[in-house]
Amino acid sequence: LHTTVKFLRKTGAEQRWLDRHLRDPFVKASKQQHYRCRSAFKLLEIDDKFCVLRPGFSVLDCGAAPGAWSQVAVERVNALGADPAVPTGFVLGVDLLRVSPLEGAVFLSQADITQPSTLSMIQRQLPLGKADVILSDMAPNATGIKELDHQKLIRLCLSLLDISQSVLKPKGTMLCKFWDGSETRVLQSRLKEHFQDVRTIKPQASRKDSAESYYLARLYRGK
Repeated sequence: LHTTVKFLRKTGAEQRWLDRHLRDPFVKASKQQHYRCRSAFKLLEIDDKFCVLRPGFSVLDCGAAPGAWSQVAVERVNALGADPAVPTGFVLGVDLLRVSPLEGAVFLSQADITQPSTLSMIQRQLPLGKADVILSDMAPNATGIKELDHQKLIRLCLSLLDISQSVLKPKGTMLCKFWDGSETRVLQSRLKEHFQDVRTIKPQASRKDSAESYYLARLYRGK
């Protein structure tokens, strides 16, 4: 009995996280609107403001698990063909984790975006091997060391930028999450080399105490 009670007892930090999670309006809204997690509202807000996703677009969603961003993309690009008056799009999600099936999307689960073999699979799945939009809400496994985690995520974003040179259409868009830190400007500078318009976005659904922001890079200069 004592062992069971000890196991069930949460630390102060865990209890505070749980309390905040249960009070979070975006968590409640995600359940009401049947999104797989609250992060859907980050993409919805960005798309409402900047029109990143349009009917007929092909979308590559990197770090797709559990699939909330793919859900939004399926809706916004008309991947199910629900509206016959506009073009039908395509959504491809990639993640190291397994992603539960989603109608209107194709998933490459347990696939490492940094591996050349994954790039080949992506090119085979995308219509004509190209995407109009690359989305990334991916993040490395956190170590708890802020600067190290920041550097690992920046490297992931830079890997994604390398991939964009093979799969992103001219004038295409890339949206990627980053954690602020010493190498933030490195990523921003690299993005500006390849895109005409690069801006930083902090959606309302991103918690205020989080170092998380997004780079929205538009008008890809590639051929």
